[in-house]
Amino acid sequence: MKTNRRNFLKYTGLAGAGLAGAGLLGCASQPGDKAPFRQTHNQSFNMSGYAAPKLETVRIGIIGLGNRGSGAISRHVHIEGVKITALSDIDPAKVNRSREFVRDYGHEPAIYSGGEEDWKRLCERDDVDLVYICTPWHLHAINSIYAMENGKHAATEIPAAQTMDECWELVETSERTRKHCIMLENACYDFFEMVTLNMARQGFFGDIIHGEGAYIHDLMELNFSKTVYADMWRLEENSRRNGSLYPMHGLGPICQLMDINYGDKMDYLVSVSSNDFMMGRMAEELAAEDDFWNDYAGREYRGNMNTTVIRTTKGRSIMVQHDVSSPRPYSRIHLISGTKGIARKYPEPARIATSHHGWLSDEDFKRLEKEFSPEITRRVGEMARQVGGHGGMDTLMDWRLVDCLRNGLPLDMDVYDAASWSSVIPLSEWSVANRSGSVDIPDFTAGSWQTNKPLMDIMLEKGGTTKLI
Repeated sequence: MKTNRRNFLKYTGLAGAGLAGAGLLGCASQPGDKAPFRQTHNQSFNMSGYAAPKLETVRIGIIGLGNRGSGAISRHVHIEGVKITALSDIDPAKVNRSREFVRDYGHEPAIYSGGEEDWKRLCERDDVDLVYICTPWHLHAINSIYAMENGKHAATEIPAAQTMDECWELVETSERTRKHCIMLENACYDFFEMVTLNMARQGFFGDIIHGEGAYIHDLMELNFSKTVYADMWRLEENSRRNGSLYPMHGLGPICQLMDINYGDKMDYLVSVSSNDFMMGRMAEELAAEDDFWNDYAGREYRGNMNTTVIRTTKGRSIMVQHDVSSPRPYSRIHLISGTKGIARKYPEPARIATSHHGWLSDEDFKRLEKEFSPEITRRVGEMARQVGGHGGMDTLMDWRLVDCLRNGLPLDMDVYDAASWSSVIPLSEWSVANRSGSVDIPDFTAGSWQTNKPLMDIMLEKGGTTKLI
């Protein structure tokens, strides 16, 4: 699909009177100014803890068969009770290649390709229960909302939404249709993240004070590749928005540890971005050798490093960083600090401490890691590693989603998580554009966070019956 600049701005909500009018494209804030973002809604149905009717067989339609979509297919063919009934991508070659792959595993999906809205026909099919969405970011909310409107559960790659309006529409559509909308945050299923979640739930850290997460990943070559992201969509994101563009990998596991939306909630944030010292320079250098890059030279790109700080209603703090253009080793930080202890994952190896005297020995660390490894790891972890997907965490995520649907259980993450974690993107943009002004984070649960119970069942107290094959 050829996405021109005007359509891109329309999709992301940065054109016209949308978020541009809220100050995202400039305009410094004044003392006492409030960001004009809606704060709450009349909840029609609380989706937290909602269990949809059991599905013995989960019939899946997959939209978007690029990097993430093709990986999803390779994992789902190993999950018991899955039937891939439909595939869609704008590129016919990707659709045909994916169909041939799944046929070897006994699936005969219908295919939709060639038209910009062929994916809608997939959502309208009677033999699809779950629409699994791996399209470019600006289409995630559009795809998810249409899927729910057509009676399907929606599972979307991150982020679930790009604008505040999209966040609210996801919430209200899920509540009205009573269809699940889960954001596929695989980092919540990484092995050490689940160990620390179990430790937090068992009181190892005491009272949680502070958490840190990040997405620090040098993607310069990929973002400036002509072939990796269709129509250069990811570079377009980096050249049109300035804030925390991809906070969920670092933020999601910390929110789970702090019971955000399940006993606490994010209250407000401030965000600051550096200048761009990297991307504009690369665009100029490439344009000097290849006219293709002329349209990208001379643009303003987002700051190389964004740091967003969040305060929760119960007084905890969270720091989230985003940098995909500096030559730094990969890091999601994953630091959790409490009154009795601290853990951090990056830089690797991961470490745990219980006092200021220093990190525990390797022997003590391994003992605690084994002690607090949850049931999901013990039961499914080794097979998930064999199937693959970021070391197995992708497979654990997909397996658990299918297992919940087959057993009629609440999902580990809900639409309120999808909306609140995604809202950090437009809210951080507003803060950056307004001299790092403080901005309230809406309560997408309409007050239900005070009584909602944590969802992520890493101990497999229910379900866990689906096999990996």
